[in-house]
Amino acid sequence: MITDHTMIWIVIVALAVGSFLIRFSFLGIVGDRPMPEWLLRHLRYTPVAVLPGLVAPLVLWPAATGGMTDPARLGAALMTLSVGYFSRNVLAAILSGAATLYGLLYLLG
Repeated sequence: MITDHTMIWIVIVALAVGSFLIRFSFLGIVGDRPMPEWLLRHLRYTPVAVLPGLVAPLVLWPAATGGMTDPARLGAALMTLSVGYFSRNVLAAILSGAATLYGLLYLLG
């Protein structure tokens, strides 16, 4: 009979092997050949598509507020976007967004 701890370790190992095989299929098998230009053009947009998909739910429906939209998080997101757009500096955008979030959380309660 499989215990809870054994099942957890089976799942962890299966996910690790699956993750390795996904990466190896791309890097190990295709990694030594040049990729077509059309594929490289599409891969350039991957971070730009993934990051907003990860951040948007945290801004619009944050778990910290029970899923209700929060003005502090919206303000911090807008500040981060504007500083990042105008300065083209990722670190400045992150720091200004964090400072705005903590400042608005302090001011708004």
